[in-house]
Amino acid sequence: MNKVFSETGNVLLGLDHPEDNKLVSPSQFSEYTILVITEGEGTFHADFASFAFAAPVILFSTPQQSIYIKETKAVKYAMLQFHSDFYCIEYHRNEVACNGLLFNNIYMEPSLKLAPEELGSYMQLVSQISDEFQQPDPSDIVLRAYLQLFLAKSSSIKIKSIEKQKVFKNDKMDLFKQLLEENFLTLHKPSDYASLLAMTPNNFTKQCTRRFNKTPSLLIQERLILEAKKQLHLTRLSIKEIAFGLMFQDEYYFSRLFKKMTKISPQAFRNTTGISIVADLSISKHY
Repeated sequence: MNKVFSETGNVLLGLDHPEDNKLVSPSQFSEYTILVITEGEGTFHADFASFAFAAPVILFSTPQQSIYIKETKAVKYAMLQFHSDFYCIEYHRNEVACNGLLFNNIYMEPSLKLAPEELGSYMQLVSQISDEFQQPDPSDIVLRAYLQLFLAKSSSIKIKSIEKQKVFKNDKMDLFKQLLEENFLTLHKPSDYASLLAMTPNNFTKQCTRRFNKTPSLLIQERLILEAKKQLHLTRLSIKEIAFGLMFQDEYYFSRLFKKMTKISPQAFRNTTGISIVADLSISKHY
């Protein structure tokens, strides 16, 4: 595996072409992980969610997500990983627009289906990154530029694919998504949202699962954890301050839920992902 390390020994950028599937069992990485699937098919599991895929496709995961691939037909892939210390997607959101689209979106599958010709252009990019790694003194500037191009290209294709998709239309679930974004700090029970939507709990659960492939309970918890990850990574607030800001009665209950959902404690998450440069800037208020 080709890697660029920080002065403290952390992987900043890595590229691997494993001969066999390395993700047959759940794995967690401190880096953002991108899998360019060139052959095969199977099911991609990310935390509590899962979905089927078939090559060619790109799969995306965020730091410390528990991910693995269950193959139904042998897969081959290139694995590109980067740490936020190497490339901060929040800081560069205007250039690549991938935060909340390719990463950190609980409502969409973290995947990008490719046409054969698109796969070719991506593999050319991967090859260019690999070639730069082979230089006597690989350039961080060049590698960062290739990564930014990779992410910007992916965001552009993803936006176009969303516009073309005939998503199952459901006004109630569109409203639920809006209500969840507005009230996730204060409303933590599916019954709260079922009441607001004037739906029975059973019908609400059925329609939510059909639309998002997740239960209302899971979506509510994921939205809270997504906000917690944001605060841990993008601010210097203490864990106690973050817990109270998320309306938890105490930091211990918050920590237990966070670890239940992510398999890692809030402090360990912050230690491994680091605190973004955005924490010391006022350029961004949203994740």
